[in-house]
Amino acid sequence: PTRRFSDLHPKTSRHVALALLRHLFTFELMQVTLNPVALADIKKLAEEALIGRLESVSTGEKLTLARRASGRVAGELLLDPEPRVIQTALGNPRLTEASVAKAILRENVSRALVETVCRHTKWSLRGEVRIALLRNQNTPLAWALEFARTLPEALVAEILRSSRLPGNVKAALLGEIQPRS
Repeated sequence: PTRRFSDLHPKTSRHVALALLRHLFTFELMQVTLNPVALADIKKLAEEALIGRLESVSTGEKLTLARRASGRVAGELLLDPEPRVIQTALGNPRLTEASVAKAILRENVSRALVETVCRHTKWSLRGEVRIALLRNQNTPLAWALEFARTLPEALVAEILRSSRLPGNVKAALLGEIQPRS
């Protein structure tokens, strides 16, 4: 019978474990990343291998990974063009606020992700995510105004200095925060 990586002894030598990673299937790699007794560097390499395979896996596999994989893999799946994958990844319990904000701030982020996060009941309430959305050029004006109203004026002014929002949106936001001062 064949043995899976997760069935191996936790004290398997590092060089043997690294050699085995290249031969694992997608969901076996996912199990390695979630294994609490696996070494941190082995988990990280398994995550990198899994992220490297995301382009070639089917939508069904992406949906399963979005639902069950580690937070880092779910964060990468936020950049997928398929809206169902994005929505499922946002529901991953291992996904962190930092991962969502990092995905929003990437150069190649889709408008679909930005708008989905703006409407999301959990992530749209998070401060770090709101700041990232105020820095993203795809954030709709109505959402940008709502997020700016919930943040301190000085912070909004600082965010707008480094923001990639269009000029007219920045002007509207500055006009909104000036009367509060």
